[in-house]
Amino acid sequence: MSNPGTSTGPPAVSPRAQLFATIGALLALALASIDVSVVGAAMPRIADDLNGLGLYAWVGVSYAVAAAVVVPVAGKLGDMFGRKPVLLVGLAGFLVASWLCGAAQTMPQLVGFRGLAGLFGGVLMANIFTLLADIYTPERRTQMQGVFFGVAGLSMVIGPPVGGLITDSWSWRWVFYVNVPIGLLAILAVVVGVPFVRSGASWRDIDFGGVLALIAGVVPILIGLTLTGDGRAWTSPEVLALLIGGAIMLVVFFLVETRVAANPIVPFPLFKTPQFAIMAVVAFFSAFAMMGVTFYVPLQYQGVMGVTATHSGTLLIPMTLGLMLMGPIAGKALTAMSRYRILGVIAMLAITGGLFLLSTVGPHTGQGVPITAMILIGVGIGIAFPMATSVVQSAVPMSQVGVGTSQVQFWRMIAGPVALAVLGSILTAQIGVAAQGDVLGGGGVSPAQLADAMSNLFLASAIATAIGLVATFFLKEIPLRDMSAMSKKPAQKAPTNRTAKA
Repeated sequence: MSNPGTSTGPPAVSPRAQLFATIGALLALALASIDVSVVGAAMPRIADDLNGLGLYAWVGVSYAVAAAVVVPVAGKLGDMFGRKPVLLVGLAGFLVASWLCGAAQTMPQLVGFRGLAGLFGGVLMANIFTLLADIYTPERRTQMQGVFFGVAGLSMVIGPPVGGLITDSWSWRWVFYVNVPIGLLAILAVVVGVPFVRSGASWRDIDFGGVLALIAGVVPILIGLTLTGDGRAWTSPEVLALLIGGAIMLVVFFLVETRVAANPIVPFPLFKTPQFAIMAVVAFFSAFAMMGVTFYVPLQYQGVMGVTATHSGTLLIPMTLGLMLMGPIAGKALTAMSRYRILGVIAMLAITGGLFLLSTVGPHTGQGVPITAMILIGVGIGIAFPMATSVVQSAVPMSQVGVGTSQVQFWRMIAGPVALAVLGSILTAQIGVAAQGDVLGGGGVSPAQLADAMSNLFLASAIATAIGLVATFFLKEIPLRDMSAMSKKPAQKAPTNRTAKA
C-alpha cells in the first residue's frame, strides 16, 4: 500500500527556526484550548442577547463534535502534505470562524459558526504535538509536550475569569474577536519557523470515502451521547437511532479503510502495535477522568460540601498545578528510564486513587481529602498525557507519525462526551432529571443524597480508569525515537517525495 506523504523524516531546523516554530505552536495551542473555557463564561450573556436559551448547550456540542471528527483526518493530511500548510490552514480558518462567531446575529448562526471553529480547532490540535516530534529530540520533545499540556490545563483555570472580564468590560463578541490578533501572531511564527516538507501527494490521494464514512459514524454517536448526558434515556428512540446509525456507519468506515482506501486516514494495522493500542487506552481513560473531575467536582464542592461557586472553581487549581508541574518532570524521566512502564502504572494508579478518594467525600468531609485527590489526579494526568503521545510517536512508522499522534488526540477528545454521558446518566438515575437541574437551589435533594450520588459517580469513574491501569502493565518499552536525528541521515530514495527546508 503506497503512502504518498512524507517518509524520509522532517528536515533539520536551526535554533532560530525551532524557537519561532515553538512559539507558533504554543500560540495555536493556547488559541484552541482556551477558546472553549473563555466562551463558556460568556454563554449566559450570549443566550440572553440572542434569545437562544434553548440552543445553549449546542454551542458547545457543535464545537466539540466537529473538532473530534476532524482530528484523524487532519493528522493524515499533515503526514501527506506536511505540517506547515495544514497548520496555516487551521489557523486561518479558525480566525475566520472566530470573526463570524463574534458577528453572529442569531443563536442558530452561532451554533453553525462554532461548529466551523471546531473543525479548524481540531486541525490545530491534530498537528501541534506532531510538530514537536518534528523539531525536537526525544528528551526535549517529551519535556515540551509536558509544557504544552500544562498550558492546555492552565486554560481551564484562567479561561472563565478572562471570558467574564472581557464580557463585562467590552462585549461578549470580543470573546471571539480577541482570537484574531493572537492568531495572526501564530501565523507569522509558523511561517517563519516551521519547516516546509514538499510532498508528492495530491488531493486525489485523500481518502474522501473514509472521511465521509467517519463523519457519518462519529457525529451521530457523539450527538446521541450528548443527549443522554442531558437527561434523555439511553432507550429513547432518538438516542437509539443515533447510536445504532452511527455504529453501522463505523462498520462501513472500517470496511472502506481496510478494503477500499489506498491511503486510509486511519490505518487499522496500527492497532496491532501494542504500544499504540495501550497508549490509546491510557489516553482515553486519563481524559475520561479529567473531564469527569472538571465537570462534576464543582458540583460536589458546592452541593455536598457547601462551598461557594467562586471558591469551588479555585479548588480545581491543585489538579492543574499537578498537571503543569509533572509534565516536564515526566518528560525527563521518560527519556532517562529504560523501563518507563512504571511511569504509566504510577500515572493511572494516581488517577484511579484520586477518583476513589473523591468517592469518599461527604457533607462533613474536610477539604484536605478532595484537595489530595485533585493533586493525585493532576499528577497522573501530567504523566499520562505526554507519555501517551511520546510512546506512540516512537512506535508508529515515520510516515504515520501524524496519524498516530492525531489518533491519541482523537481518543482524548471523544472521552469527554462519553464521560459526560455515562456519568450524567449515573447522576440522573439517582437524583432525577428535575432535581439535577436545581440541585443547588433546593430541588428536593439533600446534601447527603447528593453525596451518595456523587460517591457512586466517582466510584464508577475509578472503576473505568482502572481499565487504563491494567493496560499499562502490558506495555513493552521501546526506545523513544529521535526523529530530528533521523532526518540528518541521507534521505532514502522515494519517487514521490522531495524534502526542502523552509
